[in-house]
Formats: sequence, structure tokens, C-alpha cells
Amino acid sequence: MELAAGSFSGEQFREACAELQQPALAGADWQLLVETSGISIYRLLDQKTGLYEYKVFGVLEDCSPTLLADVYMDLDYRKQWDQYVKELYEQECNGQTVVYWEVKYPFPMSNRDYVYLRQRRDLDVEGRKIHVVLAQSTSVPQLVERSGVIRVKQYKQSLAIESDGKKGSKVFMYYFDNPGGQIPSWLINWAAKNGVPNFLKDMARACQNYLKKT
Repeated sequence: MELAAGSFSGEQFREACAELQQPALAGADWQLLVETSGISIYRLLDQKTGLYEYKVFGVLEDCSPTLLADVYMDLDYRKQWDQYVKELYEQECNGQTVVYWEVKYPFPMSNRDYVYLRQRRDLDVEGRKIHVVLAQSTSVPQLVERSGVIRVKQYKQSLAIESDGKKGSKVFMYYFDNPGGQIPSWLINWAAKNGVPNFLKDMARACQNYLKKT
């Protein structure tokens, strides 16, 4: 599913906010995949692709919501702390800002790259300050597919962050991508089960270093 030129809807932002208050896991076959370090990951089989959608709920202690959102949005900084980034930048295309992101994959697999729109809004929901970032794949003629790199054409992510009432952040993340190619399902599942908690830990560590950097 690709997003046409334009912006995300207010409803999409509200849906992400609502998951922080009341996780939407009922009425569908969401399964608990793993619980670790205060993070719970659920998955739902996407019948069309045979791949899973993921929802992540948890708390990142010692990392304030504003700081976490700032770190997540800072692409130049991410190149310093995310070891899987090969290339990452924003580019103006057709009057909108798109993100180009190439991800390192282990040999002998090909790297993957993404072209996507993203938008951040800082919302006030009944007195609660919530930072929401939405991202979804798109295509623009300026960023053509590269030889030896597989373009991920189905990618969608939502991130909602608010205070945990102390000095940390309560986090919700939705994630789906179709990496294409012949990747064994066990590897995709392993990456979700281990990669997501590790990514959140790396981001929490990056928050601490961001404070020192600024």
C-alpha cells in the first residue's frame, strides 16, 4: 500500500495515540511473541503476504518523551548509533520530503532500501502530551531502484510516546514491512523477536549520548 502525495490523516495520528491508552489487541488474532526488559511484542499474520504485523508496548526508563522523539527524528544522529544503516537522508521530491534509507543485511543476502514519507506531530490529548511519528512507503521517480539492492515497497510504522509518569517514556510502536526476496521466515521472526528490543535498547542508549552531544 503506497501513500499518495500529501499528508497523513488526523485519524491515523489519533489511532496511534489511542493504543497508548488502550492497546487494540482484541477482535483479531494478535499473539504475544515475546516479553523482555519491560517490552511486550505482539504479532498478527497478514494473510495476503504470509508475513506478520507487529505491535510493541513498553516503557523506556530514563529517556524523556521529547528527547526520545527528537532522537528518533534525527537521521544524521541515527547514522552514528544504528549499525545497520548504510545510507540515510531526506530529499525534497515533488514538493514533499521523503526519506531514503538503505539497510545492511548479512552476507549472502542483498541489502534492502526504503523510500518513505514520515511526519511527526506533538499532540495534546486531554492534557496528555503525546509525540506521534508516522511513516509509510511511497515511490518517487527521483529515487530509482539500485542494482544489487532490493527495494522494500510495503513498509508502515507508527510510533507514539508519552511520559510514564516518572522520568521515562511509555511507548507504542506498530511495524510492518515486506522485505521481499527469499528470506526464510525463521530469520524474519528472529529479527522481530530480538531486533526490536535491541533497537529500543540502542535508542535508549542513544538518548543518553544525545544529551552529552547537545
